[in-house]
Amino acid sequence: MKRLWTIIGVADVPRSFRWYQSLLGLPESAPAHDYFGQIVDSDGTVLLCLHAWGAHEHPTLACPGDARPGNGLLLFFRVDNPDVALLRARALVSRLEEEPHQNPNTGTMEFSLRDPDGYYVTISALDPA
Repeated sequence: MKRLWTIIGVADVPRSFRWYQSLLGLPESAPAHDYFGQIVDSDGTVLLCLHAWGAHEHPTLACPGDARPGNGLLLFFRVDNPDVALLRARALVSRLEEEPHQNPNTGTMEFSLRDPDGYYVTISALDPA
């Protein structure tokens, strides 16, 4: 088994931590540190890591001003209940980037929004409608 840990730079780890937990319907908890936290699924799988900008000497996490957050990155989450995720998403943002629609390539329903740091996040159904 191999796992990928996606790490994104964020301005406020605790705020982004709560935002992603809410969006994904995960129990509320605190990040391990004010500069780093892991969003973890109920089975222990790490879904996303949040790292404070400039907290360590990681070259690509040094400064958010070097590039727009999310340039070249799409956070794509597959969920078992996209209708419930949509309700949670609408409570988090004033508008969606993409309203719910069927993806012609996957046959699944999906929608997209921006997180507090401007990352583009797509929520997709696990199975076709």
